[in-house]
Amino acid sequence: MATFDLVVRGKLVLENEVASGEIGVKNGKVETVSKERGTLTGARELDFGAFYVFPGFIDVHVHCFSNPQEGFIATSAAAAAGGVTTFFDMPYDLPHPVNHLEQFKRKVAQLEQEAMVDICLWGTIAKTGGTDQIIPLAEAGAVAFKMSTFETDAYRFPRIPDSEILKAMELIQSTGLVAAFHSENDEIIADLIAEYKKANKVYPRAHMETRPPVTETSAVLKLMEFAYWTGVKLHIVHVSHPRTIDLIKLFRNLGVHVTCETCYPYLLLDVRALDEFGPKAKNNPPLRNPEEVRGLWEHLHAGHIDMITSDHAPWGAEHKDIGKENIFLAASGLPGVEIIGPLMFDSTVAKGRLTPVQFARLMSQNPAEVFQIPGKGKIAVGYDADFAVINPEEKWTLDETKFRSHSKMSPFHGKQVQGKVVHTIVRGTTVFDGQEITVTPGFGHFVPGAAVKKSASGRM
Repeated sequence: MATFDLVVRGKLVLENEVASGEIGVKNGKVETVSKERGTLTGARELDFGAFYVFPGFIDVHVHCFSNPQEGFIATSAAAAAGGVTTFFDMPYDLPHPVNHLEQFKRKVAQLEQEAMVDICLWGTIAKTGGTDQIIPLAEAGAVAFKMSTFETDAYRFPRIPDSEILKAMELIQSTGLVAAFHSENDEIIADLIAEYKKANKVYPRAHMETRPPVTETSAVLKLMEFAYWTGVKLHIVHVSHPRTIDLIKLFRNLGVHVTCETCYPYLLLDVRALDEFGPKAKNNPPLRNPEEVRGLWEHLHAGHIDMITSDHAPWGAEHKDIGKENIFLAASGLPGVEIIGPLMFDSTVAKGRLTPVQFARLMSQNPAEVFQIPGKGKIAVGYDADFAVINPEEKWTLDETKFRSHSKMSPFHGKQVQGKVVHTIVRGTTVFDGQEITVTPGFGHFVPGAAVKKSASGRM
């Protein structure tokens, strides 16, 4: 019998089926997959019995450095504990966004010293005059480019003018990478917030009322029309409303290459959480009405949503509590990279709303395929041995005080969850044993984007 570095046994969630079997791993890669047990031997063997062995989860929407108290070490530890074996870090870092080559190179060097799971890096552009950095960033390994139609900060997180968006899309199209957008209508939102503040309407639900659905749908419509004329691959991040998906379906039928994600809070919470938790439940776009949440679920079941992400934004109490009396003062965003896997498993597979295979496509395979990350996202020969093991029967209580992230605030605190991540493996190495992180900073790798190979072959 062949001897492997590692043999993993369990209920394997493969591309098209669940099989009680085993995986043989050599040099960090899957070398064989058997739908039987007891045929492989390894220097190390892990038998997970009836637990699900999923391909490692991939979270394409994470912010490590919007809050400088977070960083790669805390976030990658949180990811490992949540079964996330690869995540994409957003470019809106403090103090400087990743909108030029030198900043990108510095971030790669820091990643290689601090990461405990594998990480891809987004690039972005300056508000104006920054498109000349797109090709250099793509050649350096940016996985995709994130831009915004809403201005959080003119320097760090700017609204990109239409003329610059068109230039950027044309350049990104030439790299083969994806242009992704935070899609909200800045003009309408700014005007509504000014009206509400003037009237002293600063209660928690005002956050949703000043960002009505049209602020999302109108921005997405514009971007899809730009994508039609430029041919770029477009990705819409954190979709909060079902009508946005309706419009995406229309443009897909018109030949536009557009994908989308929603985030776990938009599926698991509605605007009543703003009433109950205030700033703790504030994110952008905002939580929606219950019937709109139901509409998102209908699209998810129909296969119209490509992936689920966390939009991990690790704000502490110092950034949230200032909004208790005025919601507009609180930072927007929730922590999530540690809890997205179990929360979504609990709400889908554990309740019979999705099969394990469907869950794996949303959480692993589709993210890898949309963003062209070879060797990630599936349990298959030649792929990285990245696994998230879930005990489907274990019930536990989510405790925000135990988060590995700097952020210890979640509207899901105290929630009873069925399905626990009990083991996480990255490239054949255990990074989380169910209790502790078992690797040191620097174990994680920088995973370059698809344009690097094109650049090396002279095709870009």
